[in-house]
Amino acid sequence: MLRATAAILPAALLWGASFPLALAAAAARDDDPARLVGSVYAANTGGAILGALVFSMLLIPRVGTLQSQRILIVLSAVSALCVLLPVVWPRRPRLGALCLLASVGIAGPLAWSVPAIPDQLTAYGRRFLTTTGKSEILYVAEGLNSTIAVSKWDDILQFHVSGKVEASTGAYDMRLQRTLGHMPALLHPQPRSVLVVGFGAGVTAGSFTLHPDVQRIVICEIEPLIPPVATRYFGQENYHVLNDPRTEMVYDDARHYVLTTSEKFDIITSDPIHPWVKGSATLYTKEYFQMVKSHLNPGGMVTQWVPLYETDLDTVKSVMATFFDVFPTGTIWANEDLLEGGYDVFLLGQTAPMIIDIDALQRRLDRPEYARVAESLRGVGLRSAVDLLSIYAAQAPDLISWLSGAEINRDRNLRLQYLAGLGVNNYLQAMIYDQMLLYRQFPVNLIVGSDQQVQNLRRKFATARQASDSVP
Repeated sequence: MLRATAAILPAALLWGASFPLALAAAAARDDDPARLVGSVYAANTGGAILGALVFSMLLIPRVGTLQSQRILIVLSAVSALCVLLPVVWPRRPRLGALCLLASVGIAGPLAWSVPAIPDQLTAYGRRFLTTTGKSEILYVAEGLNSTIAVSKWDDILQFHVSGKVEASTGAYDMRLQRTLGHMPALLHPQPRSVLVVGFGAGVTAGSFTLHPDVQRIVICEIEPLIPPVATRYFGQENYHVLNDPRTEMVYDDARHYVLTTSEKFDIITSDPIHPWVKGSATLYTKEYFQMVKSHLNPGGMVTQWVPLYETDLDTVKSVMATFFDVFPTGTIWANEDLLEGGYDVFLLGQTAPMIIDIDALQRRLDRPEYARVAESLRGVGLRSAVDLLSIYAAQAPDLISWLSGAEINRDRNLRLQYLAGLGVNNYLQAMIYDQMLLYRQFPVNLIVGSDQQVQNLRRKFATARQASDSVP
């Protein structure tokens, strides 16, 4: 509170005092007070709008916040001189000269004293103090909408957006990022068009480049700086999707793009930032999921990432209940960590109920044109169709009682944003995942196949359950 007050209150008082002082400086005898106030107020409003646009859209993306703050200090000094010198200099030149020297003498040191934002703070945000010195920062930049960074922690590359790790080459992150793309692409009979919401490190989008039927990959990203930087550092992991001839980059807000495009897709996959980040809860609302569903072709599928860490039970239930309200036959697929249970999950929804044939899925993976898909999955520990389907966690009808009473996140209340903020410092993923698994049954209505393959999958489920139970 004291630091915030010291940083904000003096500036707020001085800027607030500038308006009546401006009125006094502009006033002349016999002026119409209403016209005077209206004119100064209009100039103040116009300057505020112009300043916000110039600094946010031009200066910060080009020279960064440090230099932008210095420019602001210099402009403040110049504006003071523009007001004072025409009045003071003709009458008292010496005083005018002193004003000029004082302005330069104060503004110069103040501008020079503005500290740079530490790279570790840009990368890790609120975890700055606990992560300092533990990783090497390879790249930092400020974009139009976000600050981004790339770091190396041991042998793992991390991609940061606005002070948070959004993607990495770590084993669990890579498995999630690839299965978000490979799972719907393999379960769909013939996916031709794909929409990916959020570029991140590009791994999810890149997984679609390996599928022979995919002809068009549209990636919607709000920050233009992210795709080229991610390609530079994660090109091997994302198969250089940005340079693939089937890829079209759209720099836009995801909701605006989905709302305004007339195109429909076979697959839409969404991996936005955590719902507790301001503004991101709009990508988890019922209305947004309805928009996404309306842009699916018949038989189309959508995947949605849901974190189980840095959250709480009510938040997770809210996300799932909202999604399943729109996709009532949806399923949950887990990204399991044997030490902590379910680390995060993704939801899969479709326009109509589906049947997954294990044997047909394996035959598809064994085809020569799917060799790179199979290799990509093996790289994250999924060596067969049984392995891939073993990450199944639950389906919507099984969780009706568990999700009973959960908040439905809507555009008109964005309840999720406030729920998520309450659980931001929690690490309850094991407890949340274990609760959810209590409702898991073998999905006889969803997964079929030969007796041997079905038994293999049942054993996988049992082994995973025993391993989870053995963790204290």
